[in-house]
Amino acid sequence: MHNPHAAPRKNQVLAAVIGNALEWYDFIVYGFLAVVISRLFFPAESEYSALLMATATFGVGFVMRPVGGVLLGIYADRKGRKAALQLIISLMTVSIAMIAFAPPFAAIGIAAPLLIVLARLMQGFATGGEFASATSFLIESAPANRRGLYGSWQMFGQGLAVFCGAAVTAAVTHGLTPEALDSWGWRIPFIIGLIIGPVGLWMRRHLAETEAFLEVRQAPKEKQSLARMLRHHLRQVLTVMALTVCGTVAFYVILVYMPTFANRQLNLPLNEAFTAQVIAVALLTLLMPVFGALSDRVGRKRLMILGTAALLVALYPLFQWIYAAPSFGRLLTMQMILCSLLAVFFGPFSAAVAEQFPAGVRSTGLALAYNLAVMIFGGFAQFIVTWLIHTTGMAIAPVFYVLFAVGLGLVGAVFLIDRTHEARLAVVDDATPTQPAAPSGRTGSASSRTVAQGA
Repeated sequence: MHNPHAAPRKNQVLAAVIGNALEWYDFIVYGFLAVVISRLFFPAESEYSALLMATATFGVGFVMRPVGGVLLGIYADRKGRKAALQLIISLMTVSIAMIAFAPPFAAIGIAAPLLIVLARLMQGFATGGEFASATSFLIESAPANRRGLYGSWQMFGQGLAVFCGAAVTAAVTHGLTPEALDSWGWRIPFIIGLIIGPVGLWMRRHLAETEAFLEVRQAPKEKQSLARMLRHHLRQVLTVMALTVCGTVAFYVILVYMPTFANRQLNLPLNEAFTAQVIAVALLTLLMPVFGALSDRVGRKRLMILGTAALLVALYPLFQWIYAAPSFGRLLTMQMILCSLLAVFFGPFSAAVAEQFPAGVRSTGLALAYNLAVMIFGGFAQFIVTWLIHTTGMAIAPVFYVLFAVGLGLVGAVFLIDRTHEARLAVVDDATPTQPAAPSGRTGSASSRTVAQGA
């Protein structure tokens, strides 16, 4: 059936994705600059100790993510997706300004790292609600048979953020001397995020609320609470957590930590490491919507099982291969293979996890499951792999942590409730000109609304 609101819907999705990309850019650029920040804000008796403190501070931001996720998720389920998305990007803009203009340890002493920690806590609170609110908005804005494609734009936004963050950092590290980088150059990526932050806020002010949320708000109210949501949706929470462990560890080790790994463990120049990363992440970003759209045809579960199984097979041999003879060519090849396999997993990921919860508790359920997994396993991923390398003496120790996470993701994919078939049935119901009344009194349109809510 022709949708007269198709063009506005596309504009809405574009605004959500651009704002999402700006949000994640601000959050992850810290991870790319951990080596520089460790020298300026966390002076210690050894380079290892300084880097460990800097990566721990990266993880500190994740401590607040479950708190921000639940509070902002409840806010989004009560006040709307639009209101939550506006609040989130406002908080992120303030926090990145704190980092961009923070004086180093040499200037203000212990107040310098404390300021960085405070900013990271605020960033963690904000991003805690970003995934759930933005994903709920995208899924609820999509036609029932295209939720995989629309949901993939959430991960596309994250991939775009990694690409932009890596590209800007690569340009800064390649174009400036080490002295200039330490003096002022490291601030450039943060200032860029600060400048474009208001653009995202302006775009989100013009979003329209989703129909699914408006229908739930108009329906008879049923008292919702975190305990009630857990009581009725515990299996879904655990499944989403398992899948998120896989995604978050892969994201922060393979995409964010890899330049540091290539520089510290493989002795490759930092600018070469970032160049390889930019190319591989660009491939990942382009492939995710392809596999998101494919999941609308073949099912989310099938693709996610395939992606996690392929990663389990490929990870260890690739890490051994790059360690045996480190080079730019091998690093690029390894990252392109891993990013292609991650695209198979990430493409359907957002739609798959959002479809586990009904619209009335979607943001809350997603925020809790997603952020708990990210806090425990993803936020401290860089800290954990840095510690693993130091403790075991094995340069490729990070691969074992990623293998554990991908294995858990495979278990989650097996237990996933695949609602792709239900979405296709909803489209058939809506396309049927007349429907005889069902015994329950529901029409095809009502049926499709139930499916759209992920019930």
